[in-house]
Amino acid sequence: MKAWKKVAALLMMLMLLVFASSCATFYQRYQAFNSKFEQGQLFTADQALANDKKLREGRARLLYFLNRGAVNSILGNYELSNELFEEAYLMVEDYQTDYLQEALALVSNPNVITYKGELHEVLLIHYYKSLNYLKLGNYEAALVESRRLNLKLQEASDKINSDKKYKRDAFSHLMMGISYDASEDYNNAFIAYRNAVDIYLDDYSELFNVQVPNQLKQDLLHMAVLNGFDDEKERYERILGVKYQPRKVGDGGQMVFFWNNGLGPVKSEWSINFAVVEGAGGYVNFTNEQYGWDFPFYLDNNNVDDEEKSGLAALSVIRVAFPKYVERPAVFESAELNGSLGSVELDKVSDINAIAFKVLEQRMVAEFGKALLRVALKKVAEQQMKKEDKNIGAIIGLINAASEKADTRNWQSLPHSVYYSRLPLQQGENEIEFNTKAVDGRNQKHMIKAFGTSEKTYFHSFHSLEHQNKMPSYFQ
Repeated sequence: MKAWKKVAALLMMLMLLVFASSCATFYQRYQAFNSKFEQGQLFTADQALANDKKLREGRARLLYFLNRGAVNSILGNYELSNELFEEAYLMVEDYQTDYLQEALALVSNPNVITYKGELHEVLLIHYYKSLNYLKLGNYEAALVESRRLNLKLQEASDKINSDKKYKRDAFSHLMMGISYDASEDYNNAFIAYRNAVDIYLDDYSELFNVQVPNQLKQDLLHMAVLNGFDDEKERYERILGVKYQPRKVGDGGQMVFFWNNGLGPVKSEWSINFAVVEGAGGYVNFTNEQYGWDFPFYLDNNNVDDEEKSGLAALSVIRVAFPKYVERPAVFESAELNGSLGSVELDKVSDINAIAFKVLEQRMVAEFGKALLRVALKKVAEQQMKKEDKNIGAIIGLINAASEKADTRNWQSLPHSVYYSRLPLQQGENEIEFNTKAVDGRNQKHMIKAFGTSEKTYFHSFHSLEHQNKMPSYFQ
């Protein structure tokens, strides 16, 4: 009995530490950064992160580099931004499962595991790095990111079998095409643009209601013309229902403009109750009639003894916490660029908000299994302890309930969606009017300066941080 009490005391200390560090969502814990970032106080937001040693060295350190990388990209500190994103990239590449952390998560919650990033977050590292390099005029480095991106896409595709899931990223192929296009590698640009168009047609239109951007249609046809691919040009004119329009390039070249609109979703948590029903042959079933869910668990004799089985079978109802996304709807729905040589509407190329929801949805079956196993093992320990000491068992029960938390970590400085287009430039300085349009009439006008150079491509981006304040009150 004394041995059990010592184990119980250690378990209680562990649970108290975990509960103290994870009682709030990740968004709430870093409110100092989030509020400043959303208000456009970017330097202050960056400093809040730079001075946060706990985040920089903790299990969510990937998000330290991702958020600082995004902020410094907006600030125009492209080289520093890329250094930060390179650290994030290396963390993802070097990530190895820590089985001690995984075991600890089974008796606490998944926040004790080092965060490795969601699939779309990993891919967007290369979007930011490529764009930074393109702005710096370093096309070769941008192409390196394109190749890294292609490898990540192949890895992701190999792990997902269903054609109805997010396993191909049209926006990523578009960025590859733009990088090859700018470096005058027209053959590879054509291939990348073609891949992007095919994915928009086959995947994005159905999964995310994002159609082939008008600018991409013309970019693909332009590359077909430059490569002398007449058959491909005619084929895609039929498929896309458009005719080739020669690319408009002024005596000052052209500008490729990216608009990061709004802010991506924030992870929260939700919980549901499962009834625990003892089955035959060593199985127990976690059932929820509301959602029609039934998850069987087999208790292997090699891992769970008879007393633990009987303890689990004695349970009736358990509460399980899962992660979920909360959308931050964008204020603006469209935008246009007006320059001395013409005007263009911006096309949506990626709905990051929708992709984030899809990525989480795709792994929810595995998330359910892990969460149910976690709660089951904690409850078995609680039942076993009650046999030794009811008071300690009751305390463990309270700690188990309090420590049942979902992993709410995510990259919170990402945009809600991304748009792009091209605009011809005159030689020298260009003053360009960038207009964003909102449903409620809150339109905005921004003046952008671009320096045109003969036959060169100028890259620019703008991030509208405004979002509709529809998040639950506990986020405020």
